[in-house]
Amino acid sequence: MSFLSDELFKKYSDFIYNESGITFNSNNRAVLESRIKDRLRVTGLSTPEEYYNKVVSSKDETRDFLDSVTTNLTRFFRNNAHWDIFINHVVPDIIEYKKKRGERHINIWSAGCSTGEEPYTIAMLLSELLPSEFDFKIIGSDISLTVLLVAREGFYNDAKVAGIPDKYLEKYFEKVEKGYHIKGFIREKIQFDYHNLKNDSGLRNMDIVFCRNVLIYFDEAAQKATINRLWDSMGSYSYLFIGHSESLFGMNTGFEFVKTDWGSVYRKRV
Repeated sequence: MSFLSDELFKKYSDFIYNESGITFNSNNRAVLESRIKDRLRVTGLSTPEEYYNKVVSSKDETRDFLDSVTTNLTRFFRNNAHWDIFINHVVPDIIEYKKKRGERHINIWSAGCSTGEEPYTIAMLLSELLPSEFDFKIIGSDISLTVLLVAREGFYNDAKVAGIPDKYLEKYFEKVEKGYHIKGFIREKIQFDYHNLKNDSGLRNMDIVFCRNVLIYFDEAAQKATINRLWDSMGSYSYLFIGHSESLFGMNTGFEFVKTDWGSVYRKRV
C-alpha cells in the first residue's frame, strides 16, 4: 500500500503547485513522499493526513515544506558553455551598451541560486572582466531559506571547490579549517533574499538574469508565467540564461534567441 492515497497525493501536489508552480506527478511521487516522511519526523506528527492539515494552515510550515521539496543541485562554474557565452559575448555586449548610455553599473539576478555557487561564480568573473570604472550588484534568490543561509555564509568544503580554477581560488577564497571561505569583498557584492518565483520579485532593470534548471519543475502554464515575470524584472536591453535542457521554443515571449560561437542565450530588446 502506498504511503499516500491517490486522493491525498493529489491534494499535496495541487497545494505545492498553487503555492510554488512546482509540479509533482507519478514520475517524482516518491520524492514527495520521502519529503513528507522527513517532515513528519521533524514535526512529530503521525500521519500524512495530519501533516497536510498543518501545512495548509501554517504559513511557517508551508515555507518549510516548500523548502524541503526543492531540489538543490549546483556547483561552481556549472555548465562551461554558459560561462563561455557570458565571458565572450554577454558581458562585452552589456559593457558596450552601458558605455553608449553613459552608465557604469550592472545589475544581475541569480534566480534559484541554491547554496550560492552560481552568484559567486558570476561575481568572480565580473571582477575579472569589467573595466575599473564599472561596478556591479548581484541578487541571489531562492525559495529555500536553508540554502540561503549557506550562501550567505560563503563557506564551502574542499569537495565543493574542486572545480574552481586555481587563480580564482587563490584570489577570491580564504583557506580555513575544513574548507574555503569566500572573501568579504566578493560577498558584499551579493544580496541573498528569499523569493518564490510564483510571485513578482519586485526587481526591475536587471541587465543579466540567470534562471537555470528551474523551469523544468514547472508545467507549461507556470513556465510561461515565470518567464513573463522575469521579463518584467529585466532592463530594455538585457540577457537571460536558462538551463541547457530548457527552452522558450513555442512560448509567445518577447525574447530573442541569440546564437553565438559558444552557444545560445536569450536577449530582451525593446
